Amino acid sequence: MPDKEIRVWAPRAKRVDIDVSPVGGVVTTSPMDPAPGGWWVWRAGQDPAYPLDYAFRVDGSAPRPDPRSPWQPRGVHGSSRTFDTALRVWGDVQWRGPRRGRGALGGVFYELHIGTFTPEGTFDAAITRLDHLIALGVDVVEVMPVAAFPGRWGWGYDGVDLYAVHDPYGGPASLQRFVDACHNRGLGVCLDVVYNHLGPSGNYLSEFGPYFTEAHHTPWGAAVNLDDTGSDVVRRFIVDNALRWFRDFHVDALRLDAVHELRDDSRRHLLAQLADETDALAKRLGRPLTLIAESDLNDPTMVTPTEEGGMGMSAQWADDVHHALHAALTGESESYYADFAKRGVIAKTMSEVFLHDGRWSSFRGTDWGAPVDPEVHPGRQFVGYLQTHDQVGNRALGDRISESITAGQQAIGSALYLLSAFTPMIFMGEEWAASTPWQFFTDFEEPELAEAVREGRRKEFSGHGWDGVDVPDPQDAATRDRSVLAWAELGDADHARMLEWYAALIVERRRDPELTDDRLDRVEVVSDPDGEWITVSRGRIRLVCNGSEHPLEVPVPGVDEGSDGTAEIVLAWDPSTTRQTPGGVELGGHGVAVLRVP
Repeated sequence: MPDKEIRVWAPRAKRVDIDVSPVGGVVTTSPMDPAPGGWWVWRAGQDPAYPLDYAFRVDGSAPRPDPRSPWQPRGVHGSSRTFDTALRVWGDVQWRGPRRGRGALGGVFYELHIGTFTPEGTFDAAITRLDHLIALGVDVVEVMPVAAFPGRWGWGYDGVDLYAVHDPYGGPASLQRFVDACHNRGLGVCLDVVYNHLGPSGNYLSEFGPYFTEAHHTPWGAAVNLDDTGSDVVRRFIVDNALRWFRDFHVDALRLDAVHELRDDSRRHLLAQLADETDALAKRLGRPLTLIAESDLNDPTMVTPTEEGGMGMSAQWADDVHHALHAALTGESESYYADFAKRGVIAKTMSEVFLHDGRWSSFRGTDWGAPVDPEVHPGRQFVGYLQTHDQVGNRALGDRISESITAGQQAIGSALYLLSAFTPMIFMGEEWAASTPWQFFTDFEEPELAEAVREGRRKEFSGHGWDGVDVPDPQDAATRDRSVLAWAELGDADHARMLEWYAALIVERRRDPELTDDRLDRVEVVSDPDGEWITVSRGRIRLVCNGSEHPLEVPVPGVDEGSDGTAEIVLAWDPSTTRQTPGGVELGGHGVAVLRVP
């Protein structure tokens, strides 16, 4: 056993016992010894069997899993199991980080969900599809949450054992194999982690100590305790977890879910503490480590260094970019899309990131956000995308954008963000316009919880004009099954064409120095007053988009009227309907082309 003791923090307990057994062996119950700071310790005897199954009984309670459990082979209500991360013989000893040590940001991210990326829904099965990502041109694989959560399948945002790896995915050893396999192919790995709440089933933390506080509340109830009594240990619980993924599982980046719900009035915010400790670990490991925040605040302070008073995050998701693209391509203007359905929004978000940068947000009912200074913040600090798990899965039917727009329109949307100054991210299957939806699914064991989720989902969308019976039942296994990618589609001509387009865009992004320039003040966007076309200039590169259904001649900045054939057409969605004209280019309906001007 690598560490001949097991520890647990239970500062309010008068007694803590531990149930221990070799795997498949007889369970023995022993008292634990109190230790300073509210900790309790059990020390193994000589040459103990390994691994061990164990659970804690706090003041005579039923057996509970370890808050820091490394493995939950019997689900979130069962016993914990020890796991020695050092047993892995890694094959990535030469790994220095994504993009040959240049770091994750600026590279192409690919968001995937292990449970639906393949029919098997395991890390080992996902490894067999990594070569597809290599051929596509992906730099970093972003894996949705893997912390142990209730049931067989779910999105992962209801995790309750934050140190464990969901066993139906293959458990902790399989995550190590997956990361090793990615690194050996030149792929970085970003892990999605959730520290703002725990799920409702299997969450036993409050039985151990003050992990939550009534001083703050979030959409999930009492907030995680970051600034109340006992918060020093809770903060360590979170920071240690993050550092463990970097150190013991060789992960390159973490995506932090909804950090605006980390309610912390401490002098030093948890995020700043995490940023500084991550930087220190990166220096010790000799490779870059990246923290990416999902934040609703639209505040560049999130990506400002801690020594300058910021939170120190490496990057943040840019939902305003998504909303602008989605509204322009689909014409949707309901709810939070209302502000984004106006003229000039794409131009603003492509060069300034946030639409709401201190201006009025009709959805929130208040002024929101702060402006991004392009001389301070490069584009790589903002992740841009056309789709994400949220923006697909939180629609009533989980329909992808390809269900609402033409292939040409998707080609326009993909070109706008893949050739942007941002760090681009593809959502799994988007690259071939997958026909499969990605729906909201759960697998709760408790009947009352299952019904509450089912009815809550129907009620949510019935308020938006949907018939409740049309909303997929999250608890129905068929809902998960429908969401599994259909890899056979790659043999279909239309899907293959879209895949070829995405791959071509990524090749161009990589090889042209002007597309790797992430200075936002060098992005120039011009749009037609009638909203039919848009051009984006980045150095000598011109991205020209015809958003109308009919052929259109679009003026190209930098090409003088009267000149013909002086610009090189690098890429075109439909070459047969794309031709140069004096001073511009003619595109077919929903056409897009990439040009290089003299």
